[in-house]
Amino acid sequence: MKVLRSLERARGLVERSVLTIGNFDGVHRGHQVILERLRTEAAARRTQAVVLTFDPHPVSVVRPDAAPRAIMTLPDRVDALAAAGADVVVVQHFTRAFAAIEADDFVRRFLFETLDAQLILVGDDLNFGRDRGGDVATLAHSGRELGFAVEVIPPVEVDGVVARSSVIRELVAAGDVAGAARLLGRAHFVRGRVEHGAGRGRGLGFATANLKTETPLVPGDGVYVTVARLGRRRIDSVTSIGSTPTFGGAETVVEAHILAELGDIYGKPLVLEFLEKLRDQKKFDSPAALVEQIGNDVARARSILAARASA
Repeated sequence: MKVLRSLERARGLVERSVLTIGNFDGVHRGHQVILERLRTEAAARRTQAVVLTFDPHPVSVVRPDAAPRAIMTLPDRVDALAAAGADVVVVQHFTRAFAAIEADDFVRRFLFETLDAQLILVGDDLNFGRDRGGDVATLAHSGRELGFAVEVIPPVEVDGVVARSSVIRELVAAGDVAGAARLLGRAHFVRGRVEHGAGRGRGLGFATANLKTETPLVPGDGVYVTVARLGRRRIDSVTSIGSTPTFGGAETVVEAHILAELGDIYGKPLVLEFLEKLRDQKKFDSPAALVEQIGNDVARARSILAARASA
């Protein structure tokens, strides 16, 4: 797959594309339906499957006070788009100047002239151009004038809930990682590096890997059943997110108790997949009470992970 870091760099490199446009944060099940259709149509037409996406999220530029926390880092998003069958991903840096381009001009200059779109696949909630003035109807009108087709892919519902990035962010922030996974089609994961912490976990008999997170969207405070990815290894784990209330902490930390001996992993990249929430954070009367609860958490996590493995 080819990654082009701007529409300008894409000029002259794309011919007769089947194109889709969007932020694609999370590459969730709704996105996956669009991408499957993209791949199928590109194969049938013997042309390129092209994704135009944006970084940072447009809302963070036009309404910084409402900027969403991204479900994925940009490299993870690009990797997911590649895995879904994209031949070319164009990552356009989103700025106020870019946001000010009129909708019709955006379609003509970039979608038609630069990306040579023959067919454009979009979701029903598409908005683009100055003051978000362009929508599906605008795009279809331009298509009739310029000679490309537009196909609107309806939203995907899972258990009566529409798969949208905004909904997934709300679920993850609330700690409902199981609900988010149903819409994502996979577990929500958080990427980062292992850093030195306060060392309390080891002193309590449950050593933890403290994660300095790179993924913006971290689940809400609580204790979770997780799987840790260290290189190619996948290892069962239990992860606590919160401010260590028993010890009077104030800063939110992500601490994973990994259910295997790993040796020194400080400074190494680590990914945590969040499968299920076990409980909320709480303040315990004593370290001994906390140790007892952690033991119970680990036992429940092992049971849940064993059940998943045998399902």
